[in-house]
Amino acid sequence: MIASLIAAVLLTAAPGPLEVVKSGNADVQKVASAPGAKVEQLTKAVERFVDFGELSKRALGKQWDTLTPAQRKDFSETMQGLLKASYAQKALGQGKAQVEYGKESVQGNEATVATTVKVKQDVVPVEYKLFRENEKSEWRIYDIVTDDVSLLETYQGQFRKLMADKGFDGLLTTLKSKRAQLEKNSGATPPAQ
Repeated sequence: MIASLIAAVLLTAAPGPLEVVKSGNADVQKVASAPGAKVEQLTKAVERFVDFGELSKRALGKQWDTLTPAQRKDFSETMQGLLKASYAQKALGQGKAQVEYGKESVQGNEATVATTVKVKQDVVPVEYKLFRENEKSEWRIYDIVTDDVSLLETYQGQFRKLMADKGFDGLLTTLKSKRAQLEKNSGATPPAQ
């Protein structure tokens, strides 16, 4: 009786950070290396393990708290489209990468997973940063650090500069323009307005 209860709990437990990263990488590589792979297919695979909303919120920093719910939604959707198009453009056609998984480090509801990625002759350290809302939530990726360069920190720096120059509305307009250009170049279907 107790053994079956323990087995049931283990089977229903959400995957840990390392499992999320492994599963996500496997899904993305499978889609990216398939003949005739499409941007939309790749973005659906990525959405299962990356939290674009959390990345958007953290990238905007303190400014996030000053936005209306409608502005937050608009910003998050714009960022999500931008990130999807950017990521898809880089991932499609790269073929299979060899990924070596390192240590998983968990501190409360934050975690990191270290990996080393080899594509052709390039070997690059990649660290995934994950979070979960609470102990019952699934782990989701919100930042990727490639060769000591954080995607989140890069956006934070760019956003601070753009907001200082153009304000929030100027930042949003710039991001929407960049998103449209990336979607056009990648062949992604733009969202209905």
